Amino acid sequence: MTEQTAYIYHNDDLAGFLTKTKSGYTFSYEEKYFLDKSKPAISLSFPKDKREYKSFYLFPFFFGLLSEGENKDLQCRILKLDDKDYFTRLIKTAGMDTIGSITVRDK
Repeated sequence: MTEQTAYIYHNDDLAGFLTKTKSGYTFSYEEKYFLDKSKPAISLSFPKDKREYKSFYLFPFFFGLLSEGENKDLQCRILKLDDKDYFTRLIKTAGMDTIGSITVRDK
């Protein structure tokens, strides 16, 4: 498995990077965003007192951006996605029309 990276935006500012590796997930703040005291943390679970976070599983904050139920089924069918591939689903479906200020993109 190769490493995959998603770009995390707060409004339209690049806030950080979510990376999937064979050993789990890492979220790290983009350096300029991290150092800018006027920029808020992307969530309470990722305070800006630390630049990098690691988890064996997709962080609950990002999992919460995924659709459920019929919307999930529809997205997976139309986009031909594996419903268990949370990372790809996140990149393909959380790039716009998310609730809140966070979007996830592949660039």
